[in-house]
Amino acid sequence: MKGILLLVTMCVLGQHNVYCQKKYNIKDFGAIADGKTLNTEKIQAAIDKASSAGGGQVVVPEGKFLTGTIILKSGVDLYLSPKAVLLGSTSPYDYPFMKEVLVKGSSKDAESIGALIGAKSADHISITGQGTIDGQGRKLALNIDSLFYVGQLDTMYYNLRRKRPGRRPGDIKFESCENVTVSGVTIKNAAGWVQTYDLCKNLTIDHIRVESDAYWNNDGMDIVDCSNVRITHCFVNAADDGICLKSEHAGHLNDGVYIDDCTVRSSASAVKFGTASTGGFKNIVIKNIRVFDTFRSAIAIESVDGGILENVLVDSIFATNTGNPIFIRLGHRNVDGPVGTLKNIVIKNITVEVPFGRPDANYDLRGPDLDFFHNPFPSSIVGLPGHPVENVVLENIRISYPGNGNDGLAFLPLFRLATVPENEKGYPEFSMFGELPAWGFYVRHVSGLTMKNISITARAKDYRPGCVFDDVNGLTLDQWKVREDGDAGQQYILKDVTNTHLNVDETLVKTIH
Repeated sequence: MKGILLLVTMCVLGQHNVYCQKKYNIKDFGAIADGKTLNTEKIQAAIDKASSAGGGQVVVPEGKFLTGTIILKSGVDLYLSPKAVLLGSTSPYDYPFMKEVLVKGSSKDAESIGALIGAKSADHISITGQGTIDGQGRKLALNIDSLFYVGQLDTMYYNLRRKRPGRRPGDIKFESCENVTVSGVTIKNAAGWVQTYDLCKNLTIDHIRVESDAYWNNDGMDIVDCSNVRITHCFVNAADDGICLKSEHAGHLNDGVYIDDCTVRSSASAVKFGTASTGGFKNIVIKNIRVFDTFRSAIAIESVDGGILENVLVDSIFATNTGNPIFIRLGHRNVDGPVGTLKNIVIKNITVEVPFGRPDANYDLRGPDLDFFHNPFPSSIVGLPGHPVENVVLENIRISYPGNGNDGLAFLPLFRLATVPENEKGYPEFSMFGELPAWGFYVRHVSGLTMKNISITARAKDYRPGCVFDDVNGLTLDQWKVREDGDAGQQYILKDVTNTHLNVDETLVKTIH
């Protein structure tokens, strides 16, 4: 009785509580759960009613409800009941985002947004429950693709090189929203990026499951210039980057991002930030991440578009069958703008197993093959001449590499270190420099690097040394184990390295000029 009285009191006082929300069942607005009837207007009517009444919970009951784009409004919780499925329409014309370019003379809808579920400038919105959002993305994408070949989709919206449409809806896109929660639901089969949160504040993503390898560019979640973000207890299986932080707006940052206890399978990189890095990133914590069957890097940290990237902690990553352990890159794609910064990075307690073959061999959609011969790639930390990566600490790292490098397949001898391309403007990826002269770590243009308690193993003999350090000022190596099948030889190659503190076997160190 006391609990009921307390609940009533909280509701009367207007305190926010999910149990106080008035519920709006979409069936009461005429929605039909047959998976065939388009329910966009009915679901939108329930959302609009709830928002205009000061907020409430829009309930999607058990069943399959087909819909085009719906827009969440302030104060609305979209609740998906167990066994409830929101099915994305496979007709491009059911998405205003697409309709703008497909229907001649159509005016731009002020609320048009590139997703099945969207929101702009909304406050206190959420998607909760145990149901499923299924974008039916492959069929939708192929339907968009077909429109190009009948002349209804302009070339500017089509990627001719990759032969697929560039303009495709995602499953969720929230722009400039505050106090956002997405929890409990399964999100699957997007035609593009699964979830995008752009310029949002106070964002919580918790206990969700992403299953989206339906089509290309299916990033599991993209966090774009958001602040105060928590991503916890999530499972992500994506046909592109798993959890991806981007910065696309000058003067804005991803600031205060906490990612913990997530599992990622990716046909690109598991946890990645910086592909788009205009404003930048700071105060990022990534902990307790399990990675498996991932084509590219377990962790990729990149600043290439003039933004800042600083104060990052990565702690406790366990990765198996993953193509590359660690990739850190400061580049300069914005050739007419300033060079960005990348500094104050701590990566610790990392265990990675790198296979010899493709880690994504069993994917429905596999990552693209490279167009050159190469041996297995090492981890990389690479800046630019005169613009080093600064203040990096790697501690308690265990990496098992396949070894088995073959100098008949690809060969970059140590006397040709200067020929490794800078590739300042290149797309940041661990393979961007071509064949590399080390099997464990390749480090160039770095100021302040401490690597402590590091164990790297090559499971088969590799003709290359374990580590190459080129143009490094302030290098500390302590408590290292470098193991390779057969005679190890010299494993630490130093070129233009100053201010060193080396607590390693000196017989394995070679300085070259």
